[in-house]
Amino acid sequence: MQTLLSIVELGGYPDFSPLYRTAGYQVVIARSMRKALALTKKHRPDVIVAEFNYQSDFRDRTSNLESLLATLQTRCPEAKTVVFYESAQSRHLERLLARFSVHATHAFPIDTDQLLASLREA
Repeated sequence: MQTLLSIVELGGYPDFSPLYRTAGYQVVIARSMRKALALTKKHRPDVIVAEFNYQSDFRDRTSNLESLLATLQTRCPEAKTVVFYESAQSRHLERLLARFSVHATHAFPIDTDQLLASLREA
């Protein structure tokens, strides 16, 4: 069975674990990026679902995802990343996507049918 790492830092949206399981994944949940990075060593996830959290106070990064995506390039290059984001932050997300490739992006509120389709394509 494939593994999906769900990184829920801010939350505020439904728990999609049942949907992830419906798509055929064993679900591992991390509540911080630091914990998620550690879990990528242990679980080698096939898919990662994470929130894009723009943070203007970072000097060299735009969000919480740069460290994760950079780590995945070497540690789990085959892993597919699905990103949740606020529409108001799409301009900042585009900057991230210019540097890193992700499998899919989904704006809040998340359309579960589209999310399920992205997970099945992964």
